[in-house]
Amino acid sequence: MYRGLTTAVVIPAFNEELAIRSAIHSVPSFIDHIIVVDDASRDATARRAAAVPHGRLEILRHGANRGVGAAIVSGYRRALALGLDATAVMAGDGQMDPRDLPRLLDPLVEQRADYAKGNRFAHADVWHAMPAARIAGNILLSLATRWTSGYRQVFDSQCGYTAITRGALERIALDRLFPRYGYPNDLLARLHAAGARVIDVPVRPVYGPRWKSGIRLSTVVYPIAFVLARSWLERRGAESAGATRVEWGRRANRPADDVVSAISG
Repeated sequence: MYRGLTTAVVIPAFNEELAIRSAIHSVPSFIDHIIVVDDASRDATARRAAAVPHGRLEILRHGANRGVGAAIVSGYRRALALGLDATAVMAGDGQMDPRDLPRLLDPLVEQRADYAKGNRFAHADVWHAMPAARIAGNILLSLATRWTSGYRQVFDSQCGYTAITRGALERIALDRLFPRYGYPNDLLARLHAAGARVIDVPVRPVYGPRWKSGIRLSTVVYPIAFVLARSWLERRGAESAGATRVEWGRRANRPADDVVSAISG
């Protein structure tokens, strides 16, 4: 428990057999539940995660690869089923510094925000730690997402280090979130349509010696353009129809059919 809130950390993972154990061990002891979501990895990610002797750990496995967004949604659904107050997301490749996790949870505890998201550009290390190509791409996407999401104050839209309240999760249609690259951009627009308070939190940019991006320009240009356009249209449609804060619904948060859960520890 963290300052009176029961908490979970979701760790989406795809082919992270080299890093998954250290990612699990890095989760602070104040977190009540760790949910690793193996998105149909072709390597030993799930097996190595399940071998970690950890009483707080649960492994969810997708039967087919569905994307990082879908993996996070599976983790969110499980956290909702457990009745936890807040859920954070940390990457399976160890790119998120656990020392920053209290910074993300504090605005939720203090009821200053419903969703706290990391902003690596607010940290002085970003200019020498983040690869130049990543800096350029993230700046462009962040500027576009400011416009499409409606959150003019947020930046670093692609940073996946986040924390969200149970109430905010219950107010968005999880089954409609874009499942792959572009997921964070879509989520921000849906949170805005639901009336959620979003805050940026400075976090450390982490790029280890083995870091290698799996993102290819040819495979993300169309999806991200589609997501940005769709999220803007749906957000404006919801707002013009007076539907802000209406995306409640237990039906939207039902468990996915192709997720198998196994608990280790």
